[in-house]
Formats: sequence, structure tokens, C-alpha cells
Amino acid sequence: MFNRASALALLQYGDSAYPAGGFAFSWGIEGLAADGWLADAAALDGLIADHLSFRWSSMDRPLLCRAYAAETLDAVATVDRLAEAMTPSAQLRDGSHRAGKALLGIAVRLGGPLSVSYRPYVSADVRLGHLPIIQALAFRDAGLDLAAAQLLSGWTLVTGLVSAAVRLGSIGHVKAQQALSAARPVLADLLEMDLPIDLQPSSFTPLIDIAVTRGPSRHVRMFAT
Repeated sequence: MFNRASALALLQYGDSAYPAGGFAFSWGIEGLAADGWLADAAALDGLIADHLSFRWSSMDRPLLCRAYAAETLDAVATVDRLAEAMTPSAQLRDGSHRAGKALLGIAVRLGGPLSVSYRPYVSADVRLGHLPIIQALAFRDAGLDLAAAQLLSGWTLVTGLVSAAVRLGSIGHVKAQQALSAARPVLADLLEMDLPIDLQPSSFTPLIDIAVTRGPSRHVRMFAT
């Protein structure tokens, strides 16, 4: 049955105007564009599919699910430290921390009880505050069930990637809508697949990882990642 309250929460938290700082992160789009890997809309579609299939679905999604299911904040922190250990790139770790803390900040200001209670953990340990873990808490605070939380996590990644491509001038607004449309079935198919209980978070996106890692050496940058 269609759940209007959940749908409205998805619209609110998935809106690009939601002030969680997502506009500061391109997750490799900027570097790939600079290196000539984002020549057209088809290349962007492929990049989004890779991001979803080989990083989000196998890394962020299982971490989010573990954090969402955690029964205590200490257990949430354990998942957060796992995210730290499973992210070898210093730039991606920093980006995940910064994005997570930005989301946590607004969730705390909105009074989310889990977010408010977890903030001292993040303040006390520099390893904590990864984006998928904070998404789990913030989306639980928003009243979203696990299925909706996963959908929102994946979709905000897609919209962030497309928005970055638009601001870099790689595509226009019409192509952006086409890219969003192309990503929808990819994300939907991934969400149809159940995650194994014992799935260990992992990712394999070498081009994206290299593009993000090279970021600090670039003379001009618009994005943190």
C-alpha cells in the first residue's frame, strides 16, 4: 500500500535543497571530467551505474543496513569503525566523514533523538561519522523504514553525481533528467536484490578512486571529492 507519510519524507530528505552539504562532493565526477573520462552523457550513465553497483550497493548499503539494525549506539560505532577500516583512500575517508558530519549536524538541529545521542560519539572519535552510518541514524529519526532508507541513500548519491556533472558543465539540464531516468532502473534492480546477512562491505571502482585521490594535486577544484 502506498505510504503517503513515507513518500513525503523521501521527497523532503531527497530534495537537493535539503541542507546537508551534499553539493560540496562530486565523488570523483570532477576528477574524471578533468581527465577526459566524462566526454558525454553515456559516459556519465556508465559512471553512475558503476558507482551504484560496485561501491554503493556493496559498501555503503551494507554499512547502512548494519547501522540501521544496530540495537545500541555502541554497536553503531562498531559499524562506523568498520567503514573507516574498509575505506583505504584517505580522500574518500575524509569525504565520507565530512558528508556524514554535515548530515549529522542538520539532523541534530532538527532534533532527531538518535542523531543527538550519537553526536558525542563522533565528537570523541575522529574515526566516526561516516556518511552511510549517519544516513542510517538520520533516516531512522525521520521515520523511514529500512527499505526507504536504502532507497534514499542510493538516490541521493545519484542526484549528487548528476548535479556535479551539471555544475561542471559536462551536461545540461535536459541531459541531467535523462541521466536520472537512466539511473532509476539500475538502482531499483539493486534494491530488489537482498543483501546476504554476512556480506562484508567492499568496493571496486579503481577509476573513481584514482580520480578522487588525485584531487589534492589539482590546481583548481570545485568539490571536496
